[in-house]
Amino acid sequence: MSFRLEAPETRGNAVVVEVPHAGLVLPADTLATLQVDARTVLRDADAYVDQLYAHSPRAGAALLVAECSRYVVDLNRRPDDVDGAAVEGVGAPRGWFPRGVIWRETGDGTLALKRRLTRAEFDQRMALYYAPYHAALSAQMVALHRRHGRALLLAAHSMPSTDRVPGAPATVTPRRRADIVPGSLGRTTAHPALVDAVEQHFRAAGLSVRHDDPYRGGATTAHWGRPSEGFHAVQVEINRALYMDEATGAPRPDGMAFLTGLCTQLVTRLGVVLDALRD
Repeated sequence: MSFRLEAPETRGNAVVVEVPHAGLVLPADTLATLQVDARTVLRDADAYVDQLYAHSPRAGAALLVAECSRYVVDLNRRPDDVDGAAVEGVGAPRGWFPRGVIWRETGDGTLALKRRLTRAEFDQRMALYYAPYHAALSAQMVALHRRHGRALLLAAHSMPSTDRVPGAPATVTPRRRADIVPGSLGRTTAHPALVDAVEQHFRAAGLSVRHDDPYRGGATTAHWGRPSEGFHAVQVEINRALYMDEATGAPRPDGMAFLTGLCTQLVTRLGVVLDALRD
């Protein structure tokens, strides 16, 4: 199985926590096309985010975690977010996507693919790794919506601590990103009370928050963020410098402990806020 799904341990709320980018596994059937080493896979993963949200089931939420690396497929992209430079026989009606559903470039701009995927290889990856994950996510969201009349997707991610651009001159000082970046496509993908709750929760803990900057929410947030239909979605990016050494990839125990508690409390809080909403 390319993902794991954990049910709530307590009386469930209407929250699903998804962690699409923490996985590090490169299945054998994908290795023939990839030229990325373990260090690159870890660097471009949302490392340890699954651990930060590991207690979500105790807080009443379902937890969906991808086991495979985003170098297999990027689960936070649309299935048509792909171009002919990555996959044979695929047009580029929406442009060129070096890091679309298939990453042909690494996070630092080097080539990730040895060659283009054949259309058969692409279809196989989507069938084995993309479709089952999103089917499981959809089943959870729809079931919660039927039971509660609403459902919230909390898309859990992490981000590099700065906005350094690959290839930029060394004289250019990168900007330090905020500690927390909630993304909701301009506050459109969730009820305002839910968006406010996320921001207030982290600010109360002494962390800096910058909404939608630089991440406004990916394809999954856009798809499930339909508040008028009772489906809400918020993406939360955590600055990696808070909990890990970005140079070595090693977790920082104090930061991990602090954020694990904070993320668990966030899930509990969002469940309460969601339950209190009145249409």
